Amino acid sequence: MINVEIISIGDELLIGQTINTNASWMGSRLALEGMKVSYVATISDTWEAITGALTDAHKRSQVVLITGGLGPTKDDITKQVLCAYFDTKLVLDQKVLDHVESFFTKRNRPMLEVNKMQAMVPEACEVLFNEQGTAPGMLFEKEDTIFVSMPGVPYEMKYLMETHVVPRLTNKYPLRKLVQRTYLTQGIGESFLAEKISDWENRLRSEGLDLAYLPSPGMVKLRISSASGDQDRVASYGEELKKMIPGYLFGEEEDTLPEVVGKLLLQKGATVGTVESCTGGSIMAALTGISGSSSYVLGGLITYSNDLKMKLAGVSGQTLEDFGAVSEETVLEMAAGGKKVLDVDWCVSVSGIAGPLGGSDEKPVGTVWIAIDGPDRKISRKFLFGTDRQRTVQMTVLTALNLLRCEILGINIEKKQS
Repeated sequence: MINVEIISIGDELLIGQTINTNASWMGSRLALEGMKVSYVATISDTWEAITGALTDAHKRSQVVLITGGLGPTKDDITKQVLCAYFDTKLVLDQKVLDHVESFFTKRNRPMLEVNKMQAMVPEACEVLFNEQGTAPGMLFEKEDTIFVSMPGVPYEMKYLMETHVVPRLTNKYPLRKLVQRTYLTQGIGESFLAEKISDWENRLRSEGLDLAYLPSPGMVKLRISSASGDQDRVASYGEELKKMIPGYLFGEEEDTLPEVVGKLLLQKGATVGTVESCTGGSIMAALTGISGSSSYVLGGLITYSNDLKMKLAGVSGQTLEDFGAVSEETVLEMAAGGKKVLDVDWCVSVSGIAGPLGGSDEKPVGTVWIAIDGPDRKISRKFLFGTDRQRTVQMTVLTALNLLRCEILGINIEKKQS
């Protein structure tokens, strides 16, 4: 496996003004080809920083991928530094100039003199033509190391990587492609999940496969990898995992819970609606964000106030007085009333304290009740999602959709989840 280094240039990355998504995308893309990213450097747009990073990378890596600093303005100095580092000079590339001119002509925009600088490239490089923008990629070789400089604009970088860089690297180096598959879980914490699948994981690792836990709010992704390219074994262990934790594992790769739930509803010929308080319509927004959702989503009620819980969802005033808005009794009545008013097969209701204000000793911030009223039964669950408002809403949406998925499939979820 060859060592790859990524150098990301830009002060905006260092101060957090722009998130460095390029490095993470390149790392995952190269891993699929059997290339390991050993170092990632984020540096400022200065002569010293760029030169130092190139020098260090040359000592330890076979491939160095550079993004950023190729714009037409004075603060973009990467090409000048590359010329000095590789002892060459800038020359005009007519093909690039023709492309830049046509780029502005097609958009009916004037081309300034500064834009012509995009066609000036180091004489010692191989120009990697960029159909997606005006700045070309540039490939250099120094001793046994390949250097590739690309624009920092993500879609331009991805185009150059897919069209030019990855094909050249896979042709040059004998690589064995990494095989991996990612499985998506919801409703169980990373440590509890690890304990639950411990024996399965030990067996997987004993056979030379690898497992990575990738947690995020409300979800844990499990990535099974085979460095030897054994696709069958990866798939076999994935099928085992599905059978082990059906209440938590909802999909693979790029699946989303709204998509998964939508497909199930379509298969069943069933409809859904929501009655939401603390999420303010976020569950409905997630469901209707899927193309074709009008076939199974009929509508939703946002009952943020107690008055609207009574008027729209038919919640009893006595229930609210006795148990409060954030209670099992209230969400069950919200779901039942919503199911009737919306005339749906399934109704999901939520009520909680998203915070940071409004909590109490009995009901701390982050307390959320979720209920589902379906064709055959009703369920309710209580959760504590913490004190961050946005995180609480996000986790409530994911949890409610996974509960709905399990109910549609007839999977009983444990009352106490971690």
